[in-house]
Amino acid sequence: MSTSVPLVVRLLSSSVSVANRAGKIVRDVMSKGELGIIEKGKDDYQTEADRSAQRCIIASLSAQYPKLNIIGEEDSPDNEGEVPSDWIVLDSDKDILSLECPAALKSVKEEDIVVWVDPLDGTSEYTQGFLEHVTVLIGISVNEKPVAGVIHQPYYKNLIGEKKIGRTIWGLQEVGVGGYTPAPPPDSLVITTTRSHSNPVVEQALAVMNASQILRVGGAGYKVLQLLEGKASVYVFASSGCKKWDTCAPEAILNAAGGKLTDVLGNFYKYGASEPHPNKTGVLAAINDELHSYAVNKIPQELKETLSKK
Repeated sequence: MSTSVPLVVRLLSSSVSVANRAGKIVRDVMSKGELGIIEKGKDDYQTEADRSAQRCIIASLSAQYPKLNIIGEEDSPDNEGEVPSDWIVLDSDKDILSLECPAALKSVKEEDIVVWVDPLDGTSEYTQGFLEHVTVLIGISVNEKPVAGVIHQPYYKNLIGEKKIGRTIWGLQEVGVGGYTPAPPPDSLVITTTRSHSNPVVEQALAVMNASQILRVGGAGYKVLQLLEGKASVYVFASSGCKKWDTCAPEAILNAAGGKLTDVLGNFYKYGASEPHPNKTGVLAAINDELHSYAVNKIPQELKETLSKK
């Protein structure tokens, strides 16, 4: 890999290749049928696919960029020890390497970067067979802001006749996005929200939106993909259930596509290494500023205060 290419572009290029390999691990675990499910908390599960995919991602990126600060979802002793050699990916996506790096990111050093990893976003859906909802997320933040990211769908089925399974979507600040066909939002207001983590406050926030349709799906990555592909208008989740590794990559990609992701109050999250992991005040995202402003303004102040106090 040419070191003349700025670090952020090289890291994004590596992350695309690594996410592809992690996606294959996710499929391989499912094919073997031994998911190794552990319940980390209420409605919060971890499988062998989560653990193995994270080991692949962290080992691969650490081998190439040893000074990176990488924060992964799965904190487990099982992630320690020797990583199989075929899980360590050292190649990169050549199309990404040809991108022009934004001027503000050209001098970034490894020590300035925090990478947020969700090796399997949508674990509950994975265990229940809703495989289209499953994504691998790698988000790259600089100075506490998401600047680049990767969303890999291990089970995305390409056009009929193609044998390839899976696809990888990427975004880079001020450059744009790739890996999918962008589409405008629906003509009517369609909300995407949680499938398995609802509560009365979540439902109250949905009710005030006056949406023509509510899509209940798994995973933050998949919800943001629905916005990018024009299947939904706004992503609303008025709860503290999401974490930084759920939203870093999706926020970076959505931002690169002209969209916006904040908390329910309209404030941006910070992605520095010392930031608390929970997204305490929920998630609100849209493909453009107009839709985002509409959604923020529809949330009652009382509900915003309720979330802020939790």
